[in-house]
Amino acid sequence: MSPQPRPEPRIDVPGQMRAMRIHRTGHVSAGRPMLSADCVAVPNPGKKQVLIKIYYCGVCHTELDEIEGRATPSHLPVIPGHQVVGLVVTEGPLCEFGLLGQNVGVAWIHSCCGHCRYCVSGEENLCASFQACGKDHDGGYAEYMVVAEDFVYPIPVKLPLQQAAPLLCAGAVGYRALCMAGLATESRLGLTGFGSSGRLVLQMAQALYPQLPVYVFARSETERRLALDLGASWAGDTDESGPEPCDAIIDTTPVWKPVLAALRQLAPGGRLVINAIRKEAADRHLLGELDYTEQLWMEKSVRSVANITRADVRGMLRLAAEHDFKIDVKEYALEDAQQALLAIQKGDIRHSAVLRLHN
Repeated sequence: MSPQPRPEPRIDVPGQMRAMRIHRTGHVSAGRPMLSADCVAVPNPGKKQVLIKIYYCGVCHTELDEIEGRATPSHLPVIPGHQVVGLVVTEGPLCEFGLLGQNVGVAWIHSCCGHCRYCVSGEENLCASFQACGKDHDGGYAEYMVVAEDFVYPIPVKLPLQQAAPLLCAGAVGYRALCMAGLATESRLGLTGFGSSGRLVLQMAQALYPQLPVYVFARSETERRLALDLGASWAGDTDESGPEPCDAIIDTTPVWKPVLAALRQLAPGGRLVINAIRKEAADRHLLGELDYTEQLWMEKSVRSVANITRADVRGMLRLAAEHDFKIDVKEYALEDAQQALLAIQKGDIRHSAVLRLHN
């Protein structure tokens, strides 16, 4: 494992930085550049903000959703990226957490109001003023970024920084989904889809419930083989029946067909947790084929994961450090961000794509 960079005693922050920005929305394809390599001013931190020198930024399917218009940014141009790991190099004048010189992470949750009933109850992910990093505010496809100190997370020393990056979204949202699944030691868990989040949920389930059978439903033979290699109890196609009905299934796919298939795999009283910011519309017509008796009756329930809370991020980082999670990452240069997105689009699921900004 690569050691974490040591805090630098003094860092001269330049006036300009490299960034990849979204200027327009449209379909992402190999011959159609949708990210612009720009030189922009390094942002100045506000009163309670910190400036982060970014070492790594994970690449997520949500960036495809932003570019292709399923989760349209609130303004353009915008710097995407919400799995950010770097070093705090400047603090605003009213900062009080003492983060200067620390390696920290930034996740999807950029800010919330802090005083509505959802924020007060710890459900800040449901806040009407929820703002997303890399969508509503500039994110981590750049050499520097600013964010409120309330929304950064010290990275445990045991975690290599490039492996910590995917934990901040794929890991944190998977952690939330696993908590919502309501598992017990005798439960059976299903995973439909086996990308970055699915791989991390499998590790979490193995750490928290060592005897728990985990069944993976995936259309790709490569995904199924990988799931078995990583310790899944069984792996089959999306439409196959598992060895036993599942008490909970977590869906991590961007489409609708696996949702309908998963409902058939649930035991009476079972729970389907849909872990996706957006679903693609191409197969939405399949929802008209929902069979109530076969797929929803017997008190089955469906829940969606809406964003994440700060507690989810902290819990994920703590769990990963305690259980020595292994995340297979593939590093890309900042300018190759679209290449990384195309790899995700094509289903390269063996690696978590991570942009490297500074060595």
